[in-house]
Amino acid sequence: MGSSGTTSTSSSVLPPVKRERILFRKNTRRVVQKLTRVFGDRETMIFIAVAIGATGGVGAVFFRYLIALFQDLAWGEAGSPLEKIIAAPWYWRVAAPMVGGLLVGLIVKYTAPEAKGHGVPEVMDAVSRQGGVIRPVVVVAKSFASAICIATGGSVGREGPIVQVGSALGSTFGQWLRLSTPRIKTCVACGAAAGIAATFNAPIAGAFFAAEIILGEFAYGSFGAVVVSSVSATVVSRVMLGDVPAFEISGYSVVHPAEMLIYAVLGLIAGVAGVAFVQFFHFFEETFERTRAVPEFLKPVIGGLGIGLVGVFLPEIMGVGYETITLAIEGKVVLGVMVALFAGKLVATSFTLGSGGSGGVFAPSLFMGASLGGVVGSLAGMFAPFPTASPGAYAVVGMGAMVAAATHAPITAILIIFEMTGDYRVILGLMVSCILSTIVAQRIRKESIYTIKLFRRGIDLMAGTEINVLRRVAVQSIHRGSIETVSRTATLDDLYHRMVHSQHYEFFVVDEQGSLVGVVSVDDLRKAIPDLEGLRHLAIADDIMCSPPIFVREDDTLDVAMLRFGQRSFEELPVLPAGDAMTPIGTIRRQDVINAYNKEMMKADVGGALSTRLASAALLRTWETVGGYVMARMEVPPHLCGKELQALKLRQHHEVQVILIERVDLPGEERFILPTPTSVLSPGEHIIVFGKRENVNGLLDEAG
Repeated sequence: MGSSGTTSTSSSVLPPVKRERILFRKNTRRVVQKLTRVFGDRETMIFIAVAIGATGGVGAVFFRYLIALFQDLAWGEAGSPLEKIIAAPWYWRVAAPMVGGLLVGLIVKYTAPEAKGHGVPEVMDAVSRQGGVIRPVVVVAKSFASAICIATGGSVGREGPIVQVGSALGSTFGQWLRLSTPRIKTCVACGAAAGIAATFNAPIAGAFFAAEIILGEFAYGSFGAVVVSSVSATVVSRVMLGDVPAFEISGYSVVHPAEMLIYAVLGLIAGVAGVAFVQFFHFFEETFERTRAVPEFLKPVIGGLGIGLVGVFLPEIMGVGYETITLAIEGKVVLGVMVALFAGKLVATSFTLGSGGSGGVFAPSLFMGASLGGVVGSLAGMFAPFPTASPGAYAVVGMGAMVAAATHAPITAILIIFEMTGDYRVILGLMVSCILSTIVAQRIRKESIYTIKLFRRGIDLMAGTEINVLRRVAVQSIHRGSIETVSRTATLDDLYHRMVHSQHYEFFVVDEQGSLVGVVSVDDLRKAIPDLEGLRHLAIADDIMCSPPIFVREDDTLDVAMLRFGQRSFEELPVLPAGDAMTPIGTIRRQDVINAYNKEMMKADVGGALSTRLASAALLRTWETVGGYVMARMEVPPHLCGKELQALKLRQHHEVQVILIERVDLPGEERFILPTPTSVLSPGEHIIVFGKRENVNGLLDEAG
């Protein structure tokens, strides 16, 4: 049967709404294709970036209105956010974050797990490993979860959520238009830039944030589109919200050249404080994740309780905190209160995000930086032997230094403080403090507030694909059950006989209780050959073994195994049980690790090229090959489920071939499956199909 007949027949039985959606999508893609032919690929991305920026700008404005709406519902309509919280009775300061935490937990559980936390790591992971694909549902889930969390007193900021929301919008644009993977990544960066630019009225910082943190590069091909998107979002936000800086400050400047030393000291202190923030956040997140007795959706309630208890004494730490930041940079907060605010914000933000709340870390970093800078400025004014600026100037610089230390993004920190304040006169001190704080923070801890969450999952964005692949595979999945153990009293003669008849390269020496105490390798035995006659019955394994032994645990991952193999030229390592037991349960060979690595890399290549690993309802993407043939990924249409491939006759009816099945709900080796004639397609699975573009599009449109 011809493909055109099949497509028209299939389309005729589709519901009218779905048929209209398919036609609209086709027409939009045709417009993009025509633009590409007329203007070129790079110029077409500029048009797309304008659309993403405008949409992201509207999304950012809507998010701010959503926060205001929920704040009125939670605290009443009279007064500013801080005034409402201060006026509330103490028990409501405790209860409101708990109610908000419950709502956030339910949203995360039933809509999108990605909405938990501050969002930026998920965007970075999507760009680095998933081809830039983010589920569209994240836009709605993240918007409502974060708005509720912030409005009810969660100690978080707006920028993380709007970055994730903007990135999801950009990704949806790219997927909808069936752009290539590099272009989808650019769309994600455009959405992130739009979010930052619209939220902070900072177009330059938005563009640099997307390039420095999301993409990790300033490539010419993508940076132009990111800049255009940032500008487009800023225009939209200024039309709807007005063109005013986030913080109005007095004319601060460097009063005395020696002040640069104080700004340098502030940078050093902020570097340590930034690492402390990362450590606290990491500790709280790990503690809540290890707590199995509490259901996941109730953990934000516990976090809300922690916020409320701190908020009873320090209501300023609840919510975004911009009003308190303004007071600090105006020099209206006394020294002791600034110290308390720094500590309170540190604990409250860790409670909020560690428990599974939803919001950003940028505003808390600004808050803590303003408090820290104000403390340093106050002390400088008291003890410095030369005239100094007011504590407010140091609060402004402290904001940037703290952001730079926490995010490891000094360029973004410098630019965003400049744009948020609209004052260039503190730029020298700001540059010194931001650079020094970043250096100190990176020296103490390699991970930033954005990458530590990924690092805990075994994803090191700086280490490359190879390390991440090895970290995905546990030793227990490839270790061998056979093992060659010998007593520590075995003679050299016994060991030589074992070597001749054994297939193993190493013999693992155990004591009377069967615990591992050392390793004797074939190389060790070869070295003893010249003395064989004299030592045949005198030397024992205890004399020539390598001790303490090198081993791996069954719950270790293969990157650990490779490090162990690098310590000695062993071909095998003993595998011990998880925990503290020292009784060997098997071995792992160097070649086993290499084979597993090659297998996982092949999966990553195939899966990464053919699948974006997105479990959305119906994602339509194609990849050009040669001769007019394409590959496409799609969710299995309902009418194909529950049947064997040979019964479906896709090659005869649609002239397409299924070349890979992806079971998105199964981890490890079973995720990607090579199809056989008897393979049965199930709901929720994805298939990779191959064929002529027109034939594949017919099947894709049926699925869409």
